[in-house]
Amino acid sequence: MLFGAHVSAAGGLLPALERAVAVDASVVQVHTQSPRVWRPSSYSAELLAEFASRLAACPELDSVVCHASYLVNLAAPDPELASRSLETLVKNLEIATGMGAFGVVLHPGSHRGEGLASVLGQLGRYLCQALDTASERLGRASCPILLENTAGAGGTIGRSLQEIVQVLDAASGDPRLGVCLDTQHLYASGVAYESLDEAAAVVSSLSDEIGLERLALLHLNDSKVPLGSNRDRHENLGEGRIGARALGSLLGHPRLQHVPAVLEVPGSARKGPGREDLAAARAIHASGLRRWQRATLPPPPAPRRGRGGRTGSRQGRSP
Repeated sequence: MLFGAHVSAAGGLLPALERAVAVDASVVQVHTQSPRVWRPSSYSAELLAEFASRLAACPELDSVVCHASYLVNLAAPDPELASRSLETLVKNLEIATGMGAFGVVLHPGSHRGEGLASVLGQLGRYLCQALDTASERLGRASCPILLENTAGAGGTIGRSLQEIVQVLDAASGDPRLGVCLDTQHLYASGVAYESLDEAAAVVSSLSDEIGLERLALLHLNDSKVPLGSNRDRHENLGEGRIGARALGSLLGHPRLQHVPAVLEVPGSARKGPGREDLAAARAIHASGLRRWQRATLPPPPAPRRGRGGRTGSRQGRSP
């Protein structure tokens, strides 16, 4: 399992690579634009190509993933907001594809009190349209959209794996749609994974309901808030309500080892993930792997019984 960090793209995209290397990340996540404004950043095709080239030439970094603007809401009942969201997402996809990203993480949006059923058709249609439009403008296939599960506040969509399935179904199961699983959002939505059995149940649900082939990314975060609180509040690994043991139960699952994990924690200096946070993630992962390996090892053979009820090898028997 590869571990990475969300880093700032302040000052341009290229410095983000240096920031990722500085914190010992193997995967880098960035916003393609300021996440809380509508205006997309303007990057030349040459700059995007240079980013992709530098990434490929950097031995410390394996890959890049982008996060869409927080303002995007393809499910918005307001047609003007939905249309603006669609255009912003298309721009995000164009930039991310030019960078060589393996996906754009997207919060599925909010129905704004109208109910999920009333907006599913629009949401599914716009997801496919965003991918189609970006591909047409690029002249090649855009990178996938990765739908992120949510903590469940208000009218947000994606508060359960079942809701993610409904969104995928509304988009006719488009193979260009993947999934990003956020550990804090999962916990805040009411799903526990403290024990290996609980973690196994989560992975089984992912496999049965969504398909592990769609799971492209983990957002690895502890939680400031308790189980089922429905609030999106990240904490440093091992310092929150989830804890290192539960995170290790999930990270160590044998069927998740192909999925990269990106930290979005505040960090010790509250400036984002640092080198010590990546070290903590790798230690938690290693501990979880050991627990899973012990749990899945076959039991040792029963000791042989010698004559007279003694146990031991042939050397312990009477001649």
